[in-house]
Amino acid sequence: MLTAIVGVNWGDEGKGRMVDLLSERCDVVVRYQGGNNAGHTVVNDRGRFILNLMPSGILREGTVNVLGPGMVIDLEHLCGEAARLREGGISVTPENLKISDRATICMPYHKLLDELEEDRLAGKKFGSTRRGIAPVYADKYMKKTLRMGDLLDLEAQGEHLADIVEWKNLTVERGYGHAPIQAEDMMAWLREFGLPWKDYICDVTGYLNGAIDQGKDIIFEAQLGALRDIDFGIFPYTSSSSSIAAYAPVGAGIPGRHLDRSIGIMKAYSSCVGEGPFTCEFFGGEARALREAGGEDGGPPPPGGRLRCGGQPLRRNGPGRHRDRPDQAGCTLRYGEGSCMRSLRGGRQAGGGLPHRGPSGPGQARLRVSPRFWRRVQVPEKGGPSPDGAGLHRLPGEGGELPHQVRLRRRGAGCLY
Repeated sequence: MLTAIVGVNWGDEGKGRMVDLLSERCDVVVRYQGGNNAGHTVVNDRGRFILNLMPSGILREGTVNVLGPGMVIDLEHLCGEAARLREGGISVTPENLKISDRATICMPYHKLLDELEEDRLAGKKFGSTRRGIAPVYADKYMKKTLRMGDLLDLEAQGEHLADIVEWKNLTVERGYGHAPIQAEDMMAWLREFGLPWKDYICDVTGYLNGAIDQGKDIIFEAQLGALRDIDFGIFPYTSSSSSIAAYAPVGAGIPGRHLDRSIGIMKAYSSCVGEGPFTCEFFGGEARALREAGGEDGGPPPPGGRLRCGGQPLRRNGPGRHRDRPDQAGCTLRYGEGSCMRSLRGGRQAGGGLPHRGPSGPGQARLRVSPRFWRRVQVPEKGGPSPDGAGLHRLPGEGGELPHQVRLRRRGAGCLY
């Protein structure tokens, strides 16, 4: 069976925990997109592990893990992640980790360009993780990158690497005014952090097709959530890859295969890292209390800045239509006495009625969707339908009541206790 596990929101839904749980009964776990710009935290009987590039199945003995051709791989980060896993008693060998020869290498200059552009944007930044993801995907589609298969004959790539570095310096040196990149430094970096993975690099397409023909169970693990998808997410505040389930066979290297099942992961509240619209966001003390109750402050700071959190929008348009009626698995949260959280169904159009889809871009958002959907909304502790049974109930916002259009019909609000 081919099963895709995806997040239904912005990410941070608990996909790693679910993959770790389900991988007990599967043979192969595949990462099919993204890089080290997000993390899965898994706590099991072997300890607490933070995974950025490794599939969550790496924590299971007997499970084979695959980094697919749709991924971008920071070799230095991969080396560090493998070292931490080995220190925790986790085996990382060519037998349980296979890396596609078609996966793209994220170079140090990609991270540099990411940092330089975010600094240039200042107050208009996208909330990048500064880990080079957008620059490396841009170079991939300009056919100006190195791939993992190039490490198998690295010394033959010297001229190709020099040409790429010369081209990148047009932007780094002349565009941003930064010191130029040195091709010799990049080659030294590849030798140090790339050559140790030569035995792991293979044709994962052939391996996965063989596993499917043998009737093995395969899980495709997404990174981030559907609302960060480059095509169907909250553009431009998205990632640079396709995080929806439909892309799983393509990013894994088996585009001719079809999924048998998609599982959408959600939890009792929403959380995200980065900039952009966030329906039902909490602020101040309420946000801090929710982060503490959910254990969100227990680990290192997430890449890209602080973790934002708020209510769970129960209605889903746009990316939800591209998950082929998924099963849903929830990560629950129990609150202390007297506390609860509300969940709001997606935004209503300013003229009334629910929008059939989300706005295609930020310039159209205010025309298509009510201000409650567009702006960040703080839902108060006593919010929800009015107790007298009235059909409409205003939600107070910061500094007073929201505009007249910003209302919820009683059937459009829900509570999770």
